[in-house]
Amino acid sequence: MRIAALASGTGTILEALIGADLPVSLVVVDRKCRAIEVATKAGIEVVELIRDDFTPTFDRDAYSKDLVRALEARDIDLVVMAGFGTIVGPAVHEAYRDRILNTHPALLPAFKGWHAVEQALAAGVKVTGCTVHVASLEVDEGHILAQEAVPVLPGDTTTSLHERIKAVERQIYPATVRRVITQLANGEPIS
Repeated sequence: MRIAALASGTGTILEALIGADLPVSLVVVDRKCRAIEVATKAGIEVVELIRDDFTPTFDRDAYSKDLVRALEARDIDLVVMAGFGTIVGPAVHEAYRDRILNTHPALLPAFKGWHAVEQALAAGVKVTGCTVHVASLEVDEGHILAQEAVPVLPGDTTTSLHERIKAVERQIYPATVRRVITQLANGEPIS
């Protein structure tokens, strides 16, 4: 089983995946970020598929096709998003149907999208959390594989709440990826 991790940020989710001894053999980044350093230190190949266009004219389809070429050239079996900031297009979902996992800082289906922690605070909820799901073309709509609640504490800021969510995320994501690897190896559907 060969896993590719897609990353854009600090690399803490990537560190958790690597620390769990998961077979991460490739890291793809869409911008210069600490995840490059994390992967390099672990001896994992890095592909820098740098996105330089963040306007509405961004060619998501071309970018997605480039990503598929990079993944297929390295015989990747499973894709795990580790804080990847680019929404991928149909080419990736067709090539890796039901084999792309994502983690999200909310209890889906609540608070979809990039600003989930801010949305939870603005809504005044008492509990939010973390969800691991199968990624789909519709953002944060895929089949839910695991969830864990995180309380919202009085005085929480976006930063403090997000840090507590990330601590949970770094536990349930590697465990869920391990379970999915076993299911795929046994020819079972991902659940």
